[in-house]
Amino acid sequence: MIITIGGPAGSGTSTTSHILSEKTGIPYISAGDVFRQMARESNMDVLKFSKFAEGNIKIDQEIDKRQAELARDADDLIVEGRISAYFVDADLKVWCNAPLDVRAERISQRENKSIELAREEIITREASEAQRYLDIHNIDINNMDVYDIVINTHAFQADSVAQIIVKVTEVIRCQQ
Repeated sequence: MIITIGGPAGSGTSTTSHILSEKTGIPYISAGDVFRQMARESNMDVLKFSKFAEGNIKIDQEIDKRQAELARDADDLIVEGRISAYFVDADLKVWCNAPLDVRAERISQRENKSIELAREEIITREASEAQRYLDIHNIDINNMDVYDIVINTHAFQADSVAQIIVKVTEVIRCQQ
């Protein structure tokens, strides 16, 4: 089974993907993993490659292409990335979300910064990403039509979010 898990920063996509992989035995990759691999292939550290990638739409397009290829070549894979659902032919496409203040608190704890700073950075990043996704891929990140389920990760513990996805995969398998 191929599953995509997307969501905004701080929504729990990485945590959900990790727990889901442990529960199901399905390996997972993230857009970040692909980005780091591309940096190594270019003989750059991640920071240098990030600077190189700024304004270079070919990097974004290559990340999307590689995720799609990895999923196409796999029987079972969890693909975690903000817009992976648009490029990966998946059996299940999940969007995780949480209120902005919850996401800012999570990021502030994870990155040891103030909640206010995390909140400002999220707002700036999301505006930038929304414009980039629209410009590069003609994707409206606020359109949830591509997703099979949308989960408020603030309403459930991380383990429960993964369990919800497991239950949905069981339903899908019964319908196939």
